[in-house]
Amino acid sequence: MNSSQSCGLVAVVGAPNAGKSTLVNALVGQKVAIVSPKAQTTRTRLMGIAIEGAAQIMLVDTPGIFEPRRRLDRAMVAAAWGGTTDADLIALVIDAKAGLGPKVMTIVETLKGRREPKLLVLNKVDVSDKGKLLIHARRLTDAIAFDAVFMVSATTGDGVADLKAALAARMPEGPWHFPEDQVSDATDRLLAAEVTREQLYLQLHAELPYASAVETEKYEERPDGSVEIHQQILVGRPTQRAIILGKGGAQIKQIGARARAQLSELMGRKVHLYLHVKVKPDWDEDRGVYRDIGLDWVE
Repeated sequence: MNSSQSCGLVAVVGAPNAGKSTLVNALVGQKVAIVSPKAQTTRTRLMGIAIEGAAQIMLVDTPGIFEPRRRLDRAMVAAAWGGTTDADLIALVIDAKAGLGPKVMTIVETLKGRREPKLLVLNKVDVSDKGKLLIHARRLTDAIAFDAVFMVSATTGDGVADLKAALAARMPEGPWHFPEDQVSDATDRLLAAEVTREQLYLQLHAELPYASAVETEKYEERPDGSVEIHQQILVGRPTQRAIILGKGGAQIKQIGARARAQLSELMGRKVHLYLHVKVKPDWDEDRGVYRDIGLDWVE
């Protein structure tokens, strides 16, 4: 093992829709977290693994932190704060365009007492009012003693290289935890479910509320090297099932085709994907579903 290696855990936190998943993908250099225009897309702690020189940076992409109302919300927020446990560094990501609302300031108040070094990342600078960027930065640095402030656009890549170099420089010395070619700690089963869930959000937009989950029921390697995946999409009401299926099943075919193409690209092999939509009222009160989608049951 190279004695000059360094490795550390960075907790990426922020309000919903701050662009945390897009930023993690940009830092890793490829897709590891699902991205959607809808807030609260990330539900579980997913780790992206970035390499910069001799440094391995383990990035925990946490769910957005918000005011929980349901059990699912509470589990997501618990996952977010749980993702900061044992972190060597906390990166607070702010949607610079949206500004500093109550959600952001609540997170800031919670972070004040944390001992870990903290970096402030003002994201979406490509679409933000430039005059307000410095105002946001000043207000936040008055509240917390951040080690450094970065202004980036995770979408265009502007400023991402500087942030990555800064993260690498702050990683503690020690051996890497993962092989050089591994980009995520997510299992293939969870990754497959996440990719399908992303397509549900991207293609159905506002038509489908958050009352849906994707479970990978079967994941099997075929002798020819391809993989066969059977997934169940859980929804709360028959009307939601009809939305996903579409007229004559056209919508679910399109969702399946796009998810299959993306999974084939991510896995580097042919994927046979079979989707089934099941109406299960109160699925978000089922312990088994929480386990399958990677969340802890929260009372």
